[in-house]
Amino acid sequence: MALIVHKYGGTSMGSTERIKNVARRVAKWHDAGHQIVVVPSAMSGETNRLLGLAREVMAQPDPRELDMLASTGEQVSVALLAMALQSIGKDAVSYAGWQVPVRTDSAFTKARIQSIDDARVKRDLDAGRIVIITGFQGVDDNGNITTLGRGGSDTSAVAVAAALKAAECLIYTDVDGVYTTDPRVVSDARRLRTVTFEEMLEMASLGSKVLQIRSVEFAGNYRMPTRVLSSLTDPMIPLEEEARSGTLISFEEDTHMEQATITGIAFNRDEAKITVMQVPDRPGIAYQILGPIAEANIDVDMIVQNQGVDGKTDFTFTVPRGEYDRAMDVLNTSVKAHIGSGNIVGDTKVSKVSVVGVGMRSHVGVASQMFRTLSEEGINMQLISTSEIKISVLIDEKYMELAVRVLHKAFELEKA
Repeated sequence: MALIVHKYGGTSMGSTERIKNVARRVAKWHDAGHQIVVVPSAMSGETNRLLGLAREVMAQPDPRELDMLASTGEQVSVALLAMALQSIGKDAVSYAGWQVPVRTDSAFTKARIQSIDDARVKRDLDAGRIVIITGFQGVDDNGNITTLGRGGSDTSAVAVAAALKAAECLIYTDVDGVYTTDPRVVSDARRLRTVTFEEMLEMASLGSKVLQIRSVEFAGNYRMPTRVLSSLTDPMIPLEEEARSGTLISFEEDTHMEQATITGIAFNRDEAKITVMQVPDRPGIAYQILGPIAEANIDVDMIVQNQGVDGKTDFTFTVPRGEYDRAMDVLNTSVKAHIGSGNIVGDTKVSKVSVVGVGMRSHVGVASQMFRTLSEEGINMQLISTSEIKISVLIDEKYMELAVRVLHKAFELEKA
């Protein structure tokens, strides 16, 4: 049979009873003859609790010590899951990231995986054991525990699956797959049977919270088939049925791109718009504005520079809403006087709505249909950005849910 990696999120590990259900599900797959590696998250709420304790002790905690603290949540999970499996007669062993080891760089709180030593894990698998590895964490070259950033357990699971050359990585969550859009906004949103890595990466970067962006990048880079499915079903559901459930994130050649132009509608409420007015229209001005923003580690998304008039232009871009105040401070203190611009104005009441689909490569008219649909509802587009498989618009946040609903209907995404 195959080597399969299971990943369970915090909700799936949220109580001892749910951990017992995870153990029963894992045992079912093992009983079918599969080699199983499990990568669980900390119990739901635990990482927030630990970080809250840190900030009660110190306003700006040292990143190295934060990683030491935050990593303990996953260690609790793997130990409890190993015990739950042992209690039902399974030979299971748990490891922290440093014991495998999962090697990372030294960027505390946002480390990146560099390599995974699979020898120890493979010996255990060959001996018939179920191996449980902490998600979210690793170890740097100096022996320091590191963490991969929030949601990093998804990345850990895909990386482990790639290192072990697993047949598939199963991401168990509290939802039953990837939908055409958020069902809380559009009641007839439809669960997708398959989605390409490119589409999933765009949807994750545009606000879909099903998977962490880096995990999708990892899966695509290593061509690791990844399935999103629910852990809240009966753990003893027939294996054949479970193996076909959820949404498979795979390769474009395995999907039927001619059947649908658009795969989904993504949206992001976490947007803020900044405009630097009356900027000198000269080469290098974009770098002079965005360089200090990058140095402050602030992500920039949509960028538009107007046509220059009389040697001046307006330069507009978006940042995460939580970084708006800091970005404005950087611009006012480090940029405005240096470049000789006019006023710097901003708007935090904006949202981004995007249509995504690999079918856009072979179909025309997507942009015109999107723009016509929004105009018929009186929704003004403040910014537009495109890629080969995506069109995004920035709009007033009060129209966001309306825009998602009318676009979902216009592209007939409720239809299978």
